[in-house]
Amino acid sequence: METSGGNSGGGIQASLSGRYATALFELARDGRSIDAVEASLGRVREAIAQSSEFAALIASPVISRAVAAKAVAAAAEMIDVDDTTGKFLGVLAENRRLSHLPAIIRAFRGLAARHRGETTAEVTSAHPLTDDQVDALKQSLRTRIGTDVSVDLAVDPSLLGGLVVQIGSQRIDSSIRTRLNALAHAMKG
Repeated sequence: METSGGNSGGGIQASLSGRYATALFELARDGRSIDAVEASLGRVREAIAQSSEFAALIASPVISRAVAAKAVAAAAEMIDVDDTTGKFLGVLAENRRLSHLPAIIRAFRGLAARHRGETTAEVTSAHPLTDDQVDALKQSLRTRIGTDVSVDLAVDPSLLGGLVVQIGSQRIDSSIRTRLNALAHAMKG
């Protein structure tokens, strides 16, 4: 683990996000609403990806707590999140922690998957995957690692094609961008 230079703040941020995710997970577990909270967080994640206004709201350090809380409450109602998630978003707004929301969502999904006995794989593709492609990927990963796999999907057009799969510390990179970079490096020398 690297602790020098500008990377030392990443551990603190991950730790903070992890603490919030753990608190939300414990509330959801105690309220027997893990699935509902996970589904709501999925809708929040989609809203962040699809709405530049919502993404700006969670990223902006200059929006007052009151305005952020009101805007988040309205957004939560619009995307139909459950009560636990709605209250949690309000707490994040009040504590000025909305910028940590994407990391909190990832951490929560990991906790929920572990609770179900699954492994979580972060999958980045150049284009959105179809349901059939996701099912085939899950089956392939299950065969490879020997346990059920929950996938956390993201799209990065700069990959050009292929996939990047991250399971814990293991990284499988079959992206065209990486292959082109390797080819260019080999041609140089």
